[in-house]
Amino acid sequence: MKGTAILYHDEHKVTILENVEHSVFKEMKDQCGDKHCRCHIENKVIDFGAVSPVLWHEDEVDWDYGY
Repeated sequence: MKGTAILYHDEHKVTILENVEHSVFKEMKDQCGDKHCRCHIENKVIDFGAVSPVLWHEDEVDWDYGY
């Protein structure tokens, strides 16, 4: 199952990742609150730094709606 992962950083920064496998989201969720949130995306290890919270939205986000 794929969906959209929403990662919140300090200072009101947000990272949105589309087409993320739910297993990758779970990997991020387990690291929520740590100094480094690392996960494997497209055969690369990506370090997003400290994130909290991490949210999941099944399917794609309708960007035309105004998110």
